[in-house]
Amino acid sequence: MINLTPRSITVRSPDGTDHVFPPSGTIARVSMLEQQIGVCAVTSAPVITSTAGTPFGLPAYGTPCIVSAMVLAACPGRSGVFAPDTGPTAIRDDHGWIVAVTRLVAA
Repeated sequence: MINLTPRSITVRSPDGTDHVFPPSGTIARVSMLEQQIGVCAVTSAPVITSTAGTPFGLPAYGTPCIVSAMVLAACPGRSGVFAPDTGPTAIRDDHGWIVAVTRLVAA
């Protein structure tokens, strides 16, 4: 499994085995489509909407990979694309940092 995020991902199996996936050096990303919809009355800053566009940096279909949740959301239905489940089942240290996940989220 290829890790297409900038950080090592540790997946802890139900038997307690840790599977560590170091960064591959390639980061999958998703283009963002922005459209200005107005101007903020308080700050005069532009107000935009931002919609996920096309993902890029993914391997060929059939190659399993780990990506960010944002990239995963741009790949609905694509098999073999996973994001770490950082919800309540994630294992955290005393500072709240994730040290391992116990589940993966599929596209």
